[in-house]
Amino acid sequence: MAVAGTESGARRGGPLAGVRVVELAGIGPGPFAAMLLADLGADVVRVDRPGGQALGVPPEYDVTNRNKRSVVVDLKAGDGAERVLQLAARADVLIEGYRPGVAERLGVGPDDCRRRNPKLVYGRMTGWGQEGPLAQRAGHDIGYIALTGALGLTGDPDRPPVAPANLLGDYAGGSLYLVVGVLAALHHARDTGTGQVVDAAIVDGAAHLSTMIHGMLAAGGWQDRRAANLLDGGAPFYGTYETADGKYMAVGALEQQFYAEFAELLGLGEVAAARGDLGRWDELRTAVAARFKERTRDEWAAVFEGSDACVAPVLSLGEAPHHPHLAARGTFVDHGGLTQPAPAPRFSDTPTSVHSGPAQPGADTTDVARDWDVPALNEPNEPNGSTTKGS
Repeated sequence: MAVAGTESGARRGGPLAGVRVVELAGIGPGPFAAMLLADLGADVVRVDRPGGQALGVPPEYDVTNRNKRSVVVDLKAGDGAERVLQLAARADVLIEGYRPGVAERLGVGPDDCRRRNPKLVYGRMTGWGQEGPLAQRAGHDIGYIALTGALGLTGDPDRPPVAPANLLGDYAGGSLYLVVGVLAALHHARDTGTGQVVDAAIVDGAAHLSTMIHGMLAAGGWQDRRAANLLDGGAPFYGTYETADGKYMAVGALEQQFYAEFAELLGLGEVAAARGDLGRWDELRTAVAARFKERTRDEWAAVFEGSDACVAPVLSLGEAPHHPHLAARGTFVDHGGLTQPAPAPRFSDTPTSVHSGPAQPGADTTDVARDWDVPALNEPNEPNGSTTKGS
C-alpha cells in the first residue's frame, strides 16, 4: 500500500494555506466540500453541535472530517450565535447546509455574519436551493438527480434506473460546485474587498453536469431514453460484461483504432465488423458477452494489460487501493489505520497531504480559541435565553 502524501502531525500545507473556513456541522455534501478545502490547505474549523451528528458512523471513522479542527457550540444557547459570529469575523469562508432560513433564525445567517466581516464568503449547500417551490422540502441525493434527468440516464432500458450511490448528486453536483463557487467568490473578495453569498444547489449542479448531453439531445445525437446511446451502455463497445467468475470488465472502446485493438485481443473474429451497423449491435453485444464469459476477470485483465483497447477490470472498493497504477501514484493513502483516497488534484509547488485524522467533536477548542483569538470558545455556553432566535 502506497503511503505517499501522509504527514501525520505535520504543518498544514497546500495552495489554500492561510485561508480560514468555518463549517457549521451537517452531513453529506457540506462536510465533503469543507474536507476538499481542508485537503487544499485551508484551516477548517468545524462547529459541531452538542451530541454530534446522526450519521451512523463513529466520528473517528468519518474521514470527510479529516484535516479539520472541531469546536462544539450550542447555537440554541444564549451566546451560541455570538461565538459563531466571532469565528466568522476572523474567517474568509463560512459553509452551512441548513434548510433555507434556519441559519437566519439561529442568528448566523449571511447578513449577521457579513455585518461582522464584509469580506466573508458565505457558502450555502442545499439540495433544492435557497428559493423555488421545493426550497423548504426535505430531500436526498436520489430525489435531486431524479428531477434533473440525471438519474434517468442510468441503468438498463427494461429495469429501474440505478442509483449511483450519492456520488452524482451530493458530491459531484453539490460539493464540487460549492467549492468552485466559494473559490471564485474568494478571489472576487480579495480583489474587491467584498464577500458574497454562494447558493450551491444540488439540482443546479447535477443539471449543469449534463450540459454536453443536452447539446447532443438538441442536435439529434442523443436519444432521451436509457441504454440507447454511445455513453450510457447502448453501444456494445461501451459497457460492462460479466466474466466466468461472476465479476465484470468495463469496455470503453469508442474510437475505431481502440475498438480494433479490443476486437483483436478479445478474439471477436468477423462479427467485429458489426460495430458500424446499428442493426447488428445486438448480435455484437451477444458475441462480446459470450467471449468475456469464457475467462475470469483477472485473466481478461491480463490479456488487455498494456494495450490501448480501453478495457479495465471492475474493482471493488477494497480492491481499488491495491491496483498497481493507483498504488504507484498513491491515489489511496493509509492514515491512522484508515485507508482513504488521497487529496486531489495535485500541485507542483504546494503539495497537499492527509495530515490529521477525522476531527473529534470539541477536541480542538483550546487551540482554535487561541489561534483564532476567540477566548469565549473556552467558556461554557450560557443557558438558553432571550437572545436565542430558534431553529
